[in-house]
Amino acid sequence: MKRLVRADAMVVLGPPLRRPHGGLGVLSILAGALLLMSTSGARPARAGSQDWNDQNIRWRPYAEGLAEASKQHKPVCLIFYTTWCPHCTNYSRVFQDPALVEKSKAFVMIRVDKDQQPDVSQRYRPDGEYIPRTYFLAPDGQLDESLTESRPQYKYFYDERNAAAILAGMDRALAKLGPH
Repeated sequence: MKRLVRADAMVVLGPPLRRPHGGLGVLSILAGALLLMSTSGARPARAGSQDWNDQNIRWRPYAEGLAEASKQHKPVCLIFYTTWCPHCTNYSRVFQDPALVEKSKAFVMIRVDKDQQPDVSQRYRPDGEYIPRTYFLAPDGQLDESLTESRPQYKYFYDERNAAAILAGMDRALAKLGPH
């Protein structure tokens, strides 16, 4: 009888193979794969392991942040994320950058969990409700739709692994919305 193996679905049809070593072949392969993954330097982001640098960046709740921006005449950096999103997890790590921490002091920084506040998320979706997305608002709370990344879609998605993109966005926002 011929054996049919479909690697894409990991289905093996046909009589069972005889294993001279008591069937440990699959276990050995799995153990080796797990060992390789645990020693690899490049690990995928896991949902729930976000670190938005709360100890160095003064994140505000949405309503409180808008009131503070109006009172202090500061522009707003508004970020929508979710706890389950691996791109959000990657993006959260960008906020460890010392230059970004310093630049954040010129803004009222607001972070909104899209799942926890869907009504707020729906107010800010000029090109969709994808996550993460970052907007810059004037001190009066008005979204400036011109402050985006240079791409035809996902305009409010900044590089999730490099602080340079969001820093450039912050510079553009300060030049246009900041105190003069």
